[in-house]
Amino acid sequence: MTETPISAAHDSAPGTVDVIVVGGGTGGYSTALRAASLGLTVLLAERDKVGGTCLHRGCIPSKAMLHAAELVDGIAEARERWGVRASVDSVDWAALVASRDDIVSRNHKGVEGHLAHAGVHVVRGSARLTGTRTVRVEGHGEFTARRGIVLATGSRPRPLPGLAADGRRVVTSDDALFAPGLPKSVLVLGGGAIGVEYASFHRSMGADVTLVEAADRLVPLEDADVSRHLTRGLKKRGIDVRTGALLQEATVLEDGVRATVRTARGELRAVGAERLLVAVGRVPVTEGLGLAAAGLTADERGFVAPADWDRLETAVPGIHVVGDLLPPPSLGLAHASFAEGLLVAETLAGLASPPVDYTAVPRVTYSSPQTASVGLSEAEARNRGHGVTVNTMPLTAVAKGMVHGRGGVVKVVAEAADGAGRAGRVLGVHLVGPHVSEMIAESQLIVGWDAEPSDVARHVHAHPTLSEAVGEAFLTLAGRGLHQQ
Repeated sequence: MTETPISAAHDSAPGTVDVIVVGGGTGGYSTALRAASLGLTVLLAERDKVGGTCLHRGCIPSKAMLHAAELVDGIAEARERWGVRASVDSVDWAALVASRDDIVSRNHKGVEGHLAHAGVHVVRGSARLTGTRTVRVEGHGEFTARRGIVLATGSRPRPLPGLAADGRRVVTSDDALFAPGLPKSVLVLGGGAIGVEYASFHRSMGADVTLVEAADRLVPLEDADVSRHLTRGLKKRGIDVRTGALLQEATVLEDGVRATVRTARGELRAVGAERLLVAVGRVPVTEGLGLAAAGLTADERGFVAPADWDRLETAVPGIHVVGDLLPPPSLGLAHASFAEGLLVAETLAGLASPPVDYTAVPRVTYSSPQTASVGLSEAEARNRGHGVTVNTMPLTAVAKGMVHGRGGVVKVVAEAADGAGRAGRVLGVHLVGPHVSEMIAESQLIVGWDAEPSDVARHVHAHPTLSEAVGEAFLTLAGRGLHQQ
């Protein structure tokens, strides 16, 4: 794509800019930065802090805490497996929180600096649409967009009916990291990526953890084998995993929460914990956004659907949507929001921009064990009519996997093999095990570029590494199996 910077009209009427972005999370600020780099004048309205949920309450602080948890787990492994006489006497919660907050603060200042350097005009306040090209920001007045408006107001945790979060005994994924201290026991409700990560963190920190998921398996949107290996790993760590289970009732006490859970067999089980962590999904934030004033409506789930997915443009020309306001196939992931922001900014600048290929966007769960996937699951591939060839390679089948000693698997889903036994186009890659969040990038390119196993097999993977297992899996599918026959 050839970029042609646009000469922005800086002599326009006061309060008039090229682009107005409502919401300063990952989707919003990436739109603003890219639009400004293309010569457009941009106003970004954010009622809280730029960076959004991901930076301040989600991705960044939670991964900082999970890194600390990984260090604690490493000390246990050093003692139990490698003869290193070490132990964790205690966790200094205040020091842990200080390190986490420093990382968040430095990232926040970095985003603010990028926006200022790019010339994006950031205004603090709640914003609402007043027309198809106008937005009123509380405390700042009304602004007009010549080229378009971008809605990027994000999402909030889905509440549990009849049980309000208090930030102490009942917490959501937004405030779980900021609740006081480390509980000795936690009941996590919701077995998606967020619930699994929090269950993993608290177990590493010594808590007794019960993880309840209504679906028949954890991370139900992932490949079934991913769910199976993840569940096995979590149970091995002592987490009480209950799938196909429903919370019937919960009572908040002075010293914790008492809950009743209906199991997959229909039995009622009492579960007591110091803290109940609700992670049953997120819902789009549209309250007070003034959609009707611009001729827009949210669907029954609260999403604002685009009329044109190639441009992420709504039925009202010039109004675009990015991030968690988008319904599936958008993924509600920060890195997907970055891509959406780039697309919309380039579209508003008059450039031809490739649409987001959501199938090629990687999905990662940062628990222990980790999961990382890109492309179609085996079931999705079959449901779409593909003839399928599947190869599964244990991480422990390579030397580095044995060194780590934590199991794991590489699963490749490809189109059916030809008469010579060589599989066709790669449809999906699914990883479970240590550090797989750092291994998925290669598979993202493989799926995104419609590669075949023979294309991958031409390239040599370093030995000994965990990624060697990925290379071995593709060698086998290409009919050139070495250690895996």
